[in-house]
Amino acid sequence: MAAAAVAVAVCASAGCSGTDPEEVRNRRETYCTRLAVWERAERASEGGDEVAGYAVVAAAKALDQEGLDVDGSHILQDTGLAVGGDPAAEGRAAAYCADTGFETLVK
Repeated sequence: MAAAAVAVAVCASAGCSGTDPEEVRNRRETYCTRLAVWERAERASEGGDEVAGYAVVAAAKALDQEGLDVDGSHILQDTGLAVGGDPAAEGRAAAYCADTGFETLVK
């Protein structure tokens, strides 16, 4: 029992995801969908949609907390920078979606 508690603590501190593959897919799809909504709103009006920006950052935070970044990406940081107006960070966020199979959702 103590070994199991230690394993859980180590996994939690290392960012291991205990979720099943379908849950991982759903979280990534949610993020990419919210990123796409924010991108469309950003292009439709100068200054974009603040609510969509908050939603995509919240989805990025969930990915970050679950350790679902891909190959050293920094999804939460890149998303925050993208919403703040950094086009290179937006490109990295969109690349995350492409790398996880949701390239058709984003620009």
